Amino acid sequence: MTLQIRPLRRQLGLSLQALAEASGLTRSYLSKVERGLCVPSIAAALNIANALGVDVARLFGGGAARAPAVVVRRDARLKLPRDDAGGASRVEALAAEAGAKRMLPFVVEPPREFAHGPHLSGHAGEEFLFVLKGRVEIAFPDRTESLRAGDAIYFDAWVPHRLRSVGRVQASALVVIGGTPDSNHKN
Repeated sequence: MTLQIRPLRRQLGLSLQALAEASGLTRSYLSKVERGLCVPSIAAALNIANALGVDVARLFGGGAARAPAVVVRRDARLKLPRDDAGGASRVEALAAEAGAKRMLPFVVEPPREFAHGPHLSGHAGEEFLFVLKGRVEIAFPDRTESLRAGDAIYFDAWVPHRLRSVGRVQASALVVIGGTPDSNHKN
């Protein structure tokens, strides 16, 4: 799946370099994401959306209008594939069609090894992670927490963090990113 970054960037008259500077990501990385060669982390997608001044759902093709209720059936969830290197999390957006919102829910299958992206994953807002299956390690600059199925963690998402699946069972977790509307997108 190719995200809707290039059309949004061109609509705003931004060069790839200008988007790189505004998002804090490299031009090379953004080019790969635009061409569908690389899948951004949740934090990178949030940085791109913030730089473009849109809700992150717009990157996934979601509309800008807010519906009073959106039902997302299991077989209709937006699934982003892992990159070929296998270092990225598999991510399923649970409410991409909901338009502008204050919560961004995802189901994440973290990679086995900590990702080595263009930067540590810190972003605006707050984050809640609930382990659905397996075991997850979440690393912060000053500590690493180990969570099992049924465990949860709530933290300020601006603190750099990385996830990985540990053990024989591929872990999956419900991740909800929230905050004020201004922390997740520009008006």
